[in-house]
Amino acid sequence: MSKSLVAFYSRADENYFKGTLKMLDVGNTEVVAKMIKELTNSDIFKIEQVNPYSKDYNECIEQARADQRENKRPTLKEYPKSLDDYDVIYLGYPNYWGTMPMAVFTFLGHFDFDKKIIKPFCTHEGSGMGNSERDIKNVCSGAVVKKGIAIRGSSVFNVKEDIKKWI
Repeated sequence: MSKSLVAFYSRADENYFKGTLKMLDVGNTEVVAKMIKELTNSDIFKIEQVNPYSKDYNECIEQARADQRENKRPTLKEYPKSLDDYDVIYLGYPNYWGTMPMAVFTFLGHFDFDKKIIKPFCTHEGSGMGNSERDIKNVCSGAVVKKGIAIRGSSVFNVKEDIKKWI
């Protein structure tokens, strides 16, 4: 029997939500990650930066843009000890500037994903998956990257059936 892990990056605080800014106690990607954990009986791991982005949405997106332009790899608080026991990795993140947050690149660069199945999911407010699937393939040579699912952040509480179909 295969074992799976939901690894995700998510940001609460002030977020863009249906054309306005809204404070969130739990980030949209985390809501989806917990749904996937429940539906798949997966282990779960939250990717967190040592120095998180600002709680202010506009400052956050500027910090994320600067990290992307500089190809920074933010230091993470921790990593799973190993991914050896996992066959499938559900990888979640918000779409930042057409791809994953740079902390997700840090996470991916830390492990060997050879022969692992990666199933990406992202939250967004109109930008879809962007280039993230291609970027995962570039960083994780040898991995089998399946078609991802893009979920509008403002719809995360209404997507359980879509997630079931995608799984």
